Amino acid sequence: MSRSSKKGPYIDKNLGKKIAAQKGDSTPIKTYARNSQVAPEFVGHNLSIYNGKKFINVYVTEDMVGHRVGEFAPTRTFKGHGRVVKRVIEKT
Repeated sequence: MSRSSKKGPYIDKNLGKKIAAQKGDSTPIKTYARNSQVAPEFVGHNLSIYNGKKFINVYVTEDMVGHRVGEFAPTRTFKGHGRVVKRVIEKT
């Protein structure tokens, strides 16, 4: 279920303050707030999002507005489906 429209989007207070304070600096802002939504003020900034193991650098574009921050830092690594192994049948 989505958040009520009268409440507005959820933006983490600390993340909002860090974005507002950063001016022209291209260093990524570290954040653990994966549930925060991307606001239009975030566009053009670099975020370093924690995925549970390490920080992943993400450059915010206009297409990301309205999505959650955590969507852009996957927490699971895909190692592929089962491999098809070619078996050689030995004749005896």
